[in-house]
Amino acid sequence: MITATDFFAEAGRAGFDFYTGVPCSFLTPLINGALSAPGLAYVGAASEGEAVAIAAGAWLAGRRTVVMCQNSGLGNAVNPLTSLNEPFRIPTLLLATWRGEPGIPDEPQHALMGRITQDLLSVIGVPHAPFPAAREAIAPALAAAAGRMEASGLPFAFVVRKGDVAEEALAVPERAPPAPGRRSDFPAEGPRPSRAAALERFLQLVPEDGAVIATTGKCGRELFTLADRPQHLYQVGSMGGASGMALGVALNTTGPVFVLDGDGAALMKLGTFATIGAEAPRNLIHILLDNGVHDSTGGQPTVSPGVDFAGVALACGYARAAACATLPGFEAALREAMAGPGPALIHLRIAPGSMAKLGRPTVTPPEVAQRFRAFLAAREAARRDGPAPR
Repeated sequence: MITATDFFAEAGRAGFDFYTGVPCSFLTPLINGALSAPGLAYVGAASEGEAVAIAAGAWLAGRRTVVMCQNSGLGNAVNPLTSLNEPFRIPTLLLATWRGEPGIPDEPQHALMGRITQDLLSVIGVPHAPFPAAREAIAPALAAAAGRMEASGLPFAFVVRKGDVAEEALAVPERAPPAPGRRSDFPAEGPRPSRAAALERFLQLVPEDGAVIATTGKCGRELFTLADRPQHLYQVGSMGGASGMALGVALNTTGPVFVLDGDGAALMKLGTFATIGAEAPRNLIHILLDNGVHDSTGGQPTVSPGVDFAGVALACGYARAAACATLPGFEAALREAMAGPGPALIHLRIAPGSMAKLGRPTVTPPEVAQRFRAFLAAREAARRDGPAPR
């Protein structure tokens, strides 16, 4: 058995400096320790898949990340682990508990996952090892895990058993509720703009140092077709994860971060709105292009016509939110969002459909991730160092 302090000390020496996850009773000492430790970054996620996406964004921003979750939550994490981390080659250290370990009494809902935890990790291509539960084992285990991740660019998992970490009290101040946000509405009559027209207007307005994460599907494809820039990340797969990725970037950088989301994707991970509102990154602008359908799969309707996303964002703690349905309204909302502190949400209702000649990114996902990471590093260095003296 080790203490949380033992683990965090060695993890810090190994470069792991950003934590996110969802609680499990087996993880209580580690999560309590992460929340209580001064200077240690921990983001409590609404779901395990969201935590994986947040960690991916933090890695893009130069952090070495850890995701903590119960093994039952691996089901929620399978999608981003296989369709985000794998294609983009984004590593993270995964601490998954072993609830339902055969031979140890547990609740019935953990029995099946307890039998298949290691097999599931192997099937999805995540190498794993037992959690280092002896103090002298921590450093070599972390070094081995880091080496595997550096060589492959993929996640590695430690499986945490009951009692591996000594109990740790929780000593963290209660989170104060955010101040009420400000809403702007830009009503107007007339046809809704296309997604391509909205993206063209966005490209005209976004600052040169703005980092942009585009959600999966035709949004990223249209953005690439209109303009391919090093600060663009075209998400593939991991539907709903773009806002979590943007949060991970925004929390670890000082420059502006924009996420281009869709209604279907936002609804899939609506809990991320609450996490963004709670973490309150002032540099994040969340743009939701809502065409009311799943455009990439044939135009099946979503339930977004009945959802007031601006109201949802404000209820979740965003500093600003706007609703619009025209290009002039979108431009006004975007200028307003860029002028004030975030997080800000812009809900733009657009027309279904996409560009007639719609290409696909010709840069591979690992290339996109590496150049985006390099852009962020260069941007942060420039912002830190300031202009050269004359």
